[in-house]
Amino acid sequence: MNLFISADIEGITGVVHNAHVNWPGSDYERARKWMAADINAAIEGALEVGARRIVVNDAHGEMRNLIPDDLHPAAELVSGPSRPLGMLQGLDESFALVFCIGYHARTGSPEGIINHTFSGSVVSELRLNGQVVGELTVNAALAGEIGVPVGLVTGDEATVLEARELLGEVEGVAVKKGYGRYAALCLHPEESRRRIFEAAKRAMTRVEQFRPYRLSTPIALELRFPRTPMADAAELIPHVRRVDGVTITYEARSMVEANKLLQALVILADAAMPKQR
Repeated sequence: MNLFISADIEGITGVVHNAHVNWPGSDYERARKWMAADINAAIEGALEVGARRIVVNDAHGEMRNLIPDDLHPAAELVSGPSRPLGMLQGLDESFALVFCIGYHARTGSPEGIINHTFSGSVVSELRLNGQVVGELTVNAALAGEIGVPVGLVTGDEATVLEARELLGEVEGVAVKKGYGRYAALCLHPEESRRRIFEAAKRAMTRVEQFRPYRLSTPIALELRFPRTPMADAAELIPHVRRVDGVTITYEARSMVEANKLLQALVILADAAMPKQR
């Protein structure tokens, strides 16, 4: 059975602050080690119950966070940015399950550690078919369109709750409880990884119980920006419709199309803002 792991960093054990999540943050080097350790716990659990091929997608930021030497030797690594499938690049129908490791809650989640949706500086709110969504929903729907269900989600309590509201009885491991955006009660790393290991084993043995998450098509995408110049830039894309000063809509024929547009919109909107010289 083949396993695909999509790994972000904000929901990793011990991560609570921006200094953890991007270079040159003072704690970034430490956090990228924690990221590999949480992933390895999931890999070890999956291998114990028969996983064969395991692909890890480094899905945070510039997507070059994981040091290959730090990963379990059974893993293959997708590294580097600008990918058609983004956080799921490398996924196809040959995989039985997706694990979402180190994920975070969507923008506006009151107890979600470093909560955001793709970009905290660009996305104020994202809706698909009228529903407010975060990265977890986008990636679950993208995986579902390919035909692969999500079996395990790890992150803070807000993220695991979001996962269960969306996906039902998915395996979930809350490695911390948020006390706001930048503070959390964290499990000890050894306990966190023990729980991830056990949850990965359970997920692999429950594979027949999970169903792909799918959205009805065409998909109505609505994105609200924090600044009007971002919507100015987004409106340049053919078939994007502006509905007010900061909001655009788009009708996508598939989740693959919607995901590509989202990536382009985030890049374009960020570039639209003047940079200090």
